[in-house]
Amino acid sequence: MKRSFLFAAASLALLGASAAQTGPAASSPAVLASIKTGAPTRMVYELDARAMVFIIPATGRATFTVDMKPDSYAIKSRVRTTGLADVFVNYDMNLNASGKTSATGLKTTKYVSQNNDGKKNRRVEINMTDTGFTMTAKPKFGNLGDPAATAEQAILANDPLTALITFALEPRAAGTDPCGGPIKVFDGRQLTYLHLKRGNANLVKLKTPAWNGQAIECHVTMDKIAGYKKGESNNDTLTGISGPLRMYLAPLENGSHVPVKIVADTDRIGKVTLTARTLRFEPLVTASTGTSTGGGR
Repeated sequence: MKRSFLFAAASLALLGASAAQTGPAASSPAVLASIKTGAPTRMVYELDARAMVFIIPATGRATFTVDMKPDSYAIKSRVRTTGLADVFVNYDMNLNASGKTSATGLKTTKYVSQNNDGKKNRRVEINMTDTGFTMTAKPKFGNLGDPAATAEQAILANDPLTALITFALEPRAAGTDPCGGPIKVFDGRQLTYLHLKRGNANLVKLKTPAWNGQAIECHVTMDKIAGYKKGESNNDTLTGISGPLRMYLAPLENGSHVPVKIVADTDRIGKVTLTARTLRFEPLVTASTGTSTGGGR
């Protein structure tokens, strides 16, 4: 999960901000509330990741298309390494998630992950209901962890894409930590809780391709609840990461708290930095609207 988490986490930056935005121009209704009242929305996002492997730069790119309607949503994502990174990590994954939309969050009903790493090339499909889930994996997992995730645990979580996107959209109660969370993630095998807490009492000046302004620094730690090797559960560290993962949130006028930069110091390849590269946030064409959005990239 550790590699896919780093890429998927930064997908949060797609929500509610535009490229090179310096701050929200005016207050607007909360994103989910607007969608529920009849404003279907599409978000198109591209993410860059950068690290150094020895003295050679390693890069990655992830693209996301998120379509949200009043009662449902669908996410399509492609994550792959590019350039010289392929020498060290052959990573090419297609991810799809869909589920139910509400004014307070998104909830998974289906998730499909297809990894084309040249090794197992595993496809995982999850179908979730209010009372349980089914999972198929080809090739099959050798085991489902010790302990394995139960149905009662899994239905309280979301797939990796949905969990991270709804985290940015969900309204924060007044007086609570703006970092929010916990983020409960289930990928068909591993059940993980990501805990966030304020890392700096003051706002941090931040300039990225997607945001130029004040940001909230949050530190992320992890509880491995189920689906891991024996002895790994309840280990509150992000595997392969030294210290907390640092996530910087841009507080938007519509109530969203959008990660615009994520930094992790890893044991294997040093610092990994993820930033939003491009973003479009536009009306979604549906049969009922009958209008054009201008297409997608």
